[in-house]
Amino acid sequence: MLPLPTRIHAYTHTHSQIIPAPGNFEPSALIPTYISTPVQQNTGKAQGTEDLDFYIGADAMIKRPNYNVDYPIREGVVSNWDNMEKYLQRCIYQYLRCDPEEHYFLMTEPPLNSPENREYTAEIMFETFNVPGLYIAVQAVLGLCASMLNSKVGRSTSEVTGTVIDSGDGVTHVIPVVSGYVIGSCIKHIPMAGRTITDFFMEQLRSRNEPVPADQIIDVSRRCKELYCYVCPDLLKEYNKYDTKPQDHIVQYSGQDLRTKQPFTIDIGYERFLAPELFFNPEIFSSDFTTPLPDLVDQVIQACPIDTRKPLYKYITLSGGSTMYKNFQRRIERDIGAKCKKRYEENVKLFPQLNLQPPEVNVITHKFQRWSVWLGGSLLSLLPDVISAFHTRADYQEHGARIARTNQVFKSV
Repeated sequence: MLPLPTRIHAYTHTHSQIIPAPGNFEPSALIPTYISTPVQQNTGKAQGTEDLDFYIGADAMIKRPNYNVDYPIREGVVSNWDNMEKYLQRCIYQYLRCDPEEHYFLMTEPPLNSPENREYTAEIMFETFNVPGLYIAVQAVLGLCASMLNSKVGRSTSEVTGTVIDSGDGVTHVIPVVSGYVIGSCIKHIPMAGRTITDFFMEQLRSRNEPVPADQIIDVSRRCKELYCYVCPDLLKEYNKYDTKPQDHIVQYSGQDLRTKQPFTIDIGYERFLAPELFFNPEIFSSDFTTPLPDLVDQVIQACPIDTRKPLYKYITLSGGSTMYKNFQRRIERDIGAKCKKRYEENVKLFPQLNLQPPEVNVITHKFQRWSVWLGGSLLSLLPDVISAFHTRADYQEHGARIARTNQVFKSV
């Protein structure tokens, strides 16, 4: 979610690179999508403050009696709209500290989001928060724009074409974008992302009976995952390294019990490379989804029109915190390149008379990779005619929530 300022900053175009005016290059608040609400009790006494009795983000993870913790967003889609409305309310008033009636709001959605979900979002924003304008952008397009403007690979900003691997907390999407338009029929996803890896990490700690407090194990697993995990080139060789020289690879994490103030120390071993390996060998975790992420990317690009495949292979960009593991980019590029090389050699044997050229596979990373969707929205808000593409409150009052089913087009894009 990105509230747009009332004054649109100018931007400078130099060598296919947009340099925004001074401002934030990362979000001002990071709020996990947790919400804890009290268990409903029929006491017959109404205090009048029940709607305000809830916690979100890190505050929601603190164990409280008679409170339930809920994830209002599951696999990238809102599953509980009542809790989502409460979550947005606390985000706007407590963390952003702004009056929603004075700001246009740019919000993002996952690919293939249903039109009904867009309508629900518009109803909440216009009816509950009374915003003057709303724009719902596709995450993949924003992530691709941010990547092209910040990566070292020179690309024209007018040619927004590439493949986006977007992996955040709940779901991983592979989205092809051609000339700024998402090819919806070719999108694929797997229900494995950051939360799945955290759960796997947590199971490993529990199976070894590591001395982690029960109410902190989720947070400790997430921190260890972010600090110590990496992608290995070969699973068997990595096992051998840990078996032959465990003192060089097994690390320790030290923490403190928040209730008793007693320190604790845990060992982090095989899960350092096994947790991210779920993207490349998903059968480790689930028997329902066994397609590795590089194979999924290859399937997505092969399903696209034939004249778009080479540029889609040439610019594969990573987006989201779950793509930040060390060597993740190298492993993806290696595995996709191996599949393309094998297919090329087979085609040369079948059609020797054709002058076939192998596709160039590039997986792009950049320093704003974790916040690429947010940064893409931030750069979008710098465009001088951005307000003209927003759905306004007057449009909503005249036509209703159905205006949010489609987005208007920017005049200068």
